[in-house]
Amino acid sequence: MALNLSKIAKQKKIKYFLISYVDFFGVLRSKLVPSQSIKQMQKEGAGFAGFSTYLDMSPADEDMASIPDPTSLIILPWQPDVAWLAGDLWMGGKPVDASPRVMLRNQINKLAKKNMYLKSGVECEYFLITPAGDSIADKNDIADKPCYDQSALMRQYELIRAICDSMIHLGWGPYQNDHEDANGQFEMNWDFADCLQTADRHVFFKFMVRTLAEKSGLRATFMPKPFINKTGNGCHAHLSIWNKKGKNLFLDKKDKLGLSKTAYNFMGGIMNSAEALTAWFNPTINSYKRINAPVTASGATWSPNTITYSGNNRTHMIRVPGPGRFELRLMDGATNPYLLQAGILAAGIDGIEKKRKPGKPVNVNMYEEAHKVKGAKKLPLSLPQALSNLDKSKVLKNAFGKDVVNSYITLKNREIKKYNSSKEKKIGFKGSKSNKSNLITQWERDNTLDC
Repeated sequence: MALNLSKIAKQKKIKYFLISYVDFFGVLRSKLVPSQSIKQMQKEGAGFAGFSTYLDMSPADEDMASIPDPTSLIILPWQPDVAWLAGDLWMGGKPVDASPRVMLRNQINKLAKKNMYLKSGVECEYFLITPAGDSIADKNDIADKPCYDQSALMRQYELIRAICDSMIHLGWGPYQNDHEDANGQFEMNWDFADCLQTADRHVFFKFMVRTLAEKSGLRATFMPKPFINKTGNGCHAHLSIWNKKGKNLFLDKKDKLGLSKTAYNFMGGIMNSAEALTAWFNPTINSYKRINAPVTASGATWSPNTITYSGNNRTHMIRVPGPGRFELRLMDGATNPYLLQAGILAAGIDGIEKKRKPGKPVNVNMYEEAHKVKGAKKLPLSLPQALSNLDKSKVLKNAFGKDVVNSYITLKNREIKKYNSSKEKKIGFKGSKSNKSNLITQWERDNTLDC
C-alpha cells in the first residue's frame, strides 16, 4: 500500500513539498507544493513544460507530470517544514522514456527478472570555493599533498558537521568525512543501498551540500575540473549484485580477488561499453580535462584514461578493494545520478547475458607504466568522441531505445556548439602551456560550476 503523503504531512508538520525530477543534464527541477494540495499531486503529479528543460522536447509538446515517489521522501534537516520528493515523469498516461529516473527503473526491473538487485554506494567529491567561483575558499589550504590534512579539514568543521549531522538525522549511515587530494576538496561517504535509493540520495546530497555551503557564505562545486593544476572531482561507485534472500552474488571466497563469475561478467559488460558510457559518466566538456589530465600539484590525477581493472590499485578504471564488490572510478562530479546507475545496469546486464569477460587484471601503476599494457582500450579524449561512441553503442541503444540516446546526443551537440562559438578569455594557471587542452575557459566555469 502506497504511503499517504497527506497523512505524513499532518504527522510530520510538513507545510510544503518539493516535487522534483532530474533532466538529461542532471539539473534538479522542482515545484514547491503546499501540503493542502499534496493529495491531488500524489495522484496526478506536478505539471511541467518539457521544452523548458533538457529533455529534447518542443514547445508544442503537451505538459508532462512528475509523479512523486512517496518512498523517496526526505524532510529537509535545515528546514523541517519542507519535504523533498523524487518523481518519475509521465506524459499522455505513459512514463517518459527519456526521464532518467524512469530509465533507471526500467533497468532495475530487467535485472529483477533474474532475481538480481544492484546495491551501490557513491563517493562524491566537491570543492569549497568562493561565491564568485574563482578560487578555493580556504586561503591557508596550500599544501602540495593536502589529502587527509587534519587542519584544513577542521577549518571547515562547522559546514562539514552540518552536512554530516544532516545525513545522520536522515538515517543514511555516514561513516567518514575527509579532505581529498586537492586543496579545497572534500569527500563524504555514507552507507550503500539499493541503487534507486542511492541515486535519490545522490541527487539530494548535491542539493544539500550546495545549500548548506551557501548558508555558510561559501559555494560548493562538483565540477569535474574547476582548477587545472588540482585533482578533479570524481564520483566513484561501489557495486555488488544481491538476490532477494540477501546473498551477495558477486562474492566468491575461492577467487583470488574474491569475485564470482557473475561479478566478472558484469564487470566485462561495463568494460565493453565504457567508451560509450563515458558520454554519460563524464558528460561535460570540462570532464575531459579530468580523465585525460596532466600530472597535478599533488603528483597524481587519481582519474583513469584506460579501460583496465586491477586489485586494490587506484590507478585503474576499476578497482577491486575487497571480496564481493568492485569500484568503478570513471565517473566525475557532473554525472547524472540516475544515468550513472542506469548505465552501469544496462552494461552489466549485457555482460551477464553475453557472458563477457574482462580479461586478466593489470597490476602496474597506470600513471607511470601504462605503456607496458598491451591491447587495453583508451578512454575518449573529448566529449564529441564520447558522443560518437555512444551513437555507435548497440548495447545502450537496445537498452534505452534509439530515440532516447539520440535525444541526449542532440542536446549535447548543441552544448558543444555553444562552447565552440564562445569567445571568452581562456583561464589557465601559472606555468601552463598555451594550448586549449590544458586551459579552463570562462564558459566552462559559467556552465559547469553548478553541475
